[in-house]
Amino acid sequence: MAQAEVQEITCKSLLNRIDVPGYPFRWTLNPYRGCRHACRYCYARPTHEFWGMNSGEEFDQRVFAKVNAAQVLRDELRRPKWKGEPVAIGTASDPYEPAEAQYKLTRQIIQVLADLRNPASITTKGVLVRRDVDVLRELYHAADVQVIFSVGSVDEQVWRRTEPGTPSPIARLEAMQFLVESGIPAGVMMAPLLPGISDSAEAINETVQAAARHHAQFLSGNLLFLKPGSREWFMPMLRESYPHLTAGYLRLYRNTYADKDYTESVLALVEEARRVYHLPSVTPPRELNAPRQAQQLALIA
Repeated sequence: MAQAEVQEITCKSLLNRIDVPGYPFRWTLNPYRGCRHACRYCYARPTHEFWGMNSGEEFDQRVFAKVNAAQVLRDELRRPKWKGEPVAIGTASDPYEPAEAQYKLTRQIIQVLADLRNPASITTKGVLVRRDVDVLRELYHAADVQVIFSVGSVDEQVWRRTEPGTPSPIARLEAMQFLVESGIPAGVMMAPLLPGISDSAEAINETVQAAARHHAQFLSGNLLFLKPGSREWFMPMLRESYPHLTAGYLRLYRNTYADKDYTESVLALVEEARRVYHLPSVTPPRELNAPRQAQQLALIA
């Protein structure tokens, strides 16, 4: 894989409001645009098209680092109308993608959240999160935080074909275990589960068992969806690596989402395995309670 180009940019705003019914969070932020992890199915790929770039190689190799992210966030959290709602970090690009080793934007953001006692969740396929256990502890005790590791399969062949730039699934689970043993709530989101590849009862059970063995504190799952801009980079991989599944995918994904009955049948397998291994489902971080809001307001003043 070619070396990624990282371009430094500034942002006027970092917090994004989500007004979609049923979402587990209302606010998100992303320190980076683009992601060297190069997951073939990534639903965030179309975001590069807004900048006149393609959603394939340029998404993987042209990463934008929002170098003023921490200060912008501090200013936004100090606004009088801000109510201390949980913030989801890493919804459009991985906050621990390789550029984080140099820029430390995610670490700075966690520190701001801890300073202002604002709860958050972090979703990642990265293992650099281990570096930040100190500031994660600060945030956990000041407000709340949980780290969600995206692990759709522990099959090494599936991993190498679909997530070529990521740490191995076992390395992610080991990082999760390190956080749990360090007092940080952490668990697994099995996403995306790939029809015919990683969504069988056997494959799901293997992944859930591995998550439990590495002390996951919660687990949930989600089936693949293919947005325009992502589909164009996933389907060639499918035709090359799993040609026997191509026709089935074209039927299943006539639109962005797979058939509802099929999706529910797969998620039922996840729920069954989750119960077998006594793992709770993912729950959002708590919002600030009244005493914590008062403490936050005192800090802002």
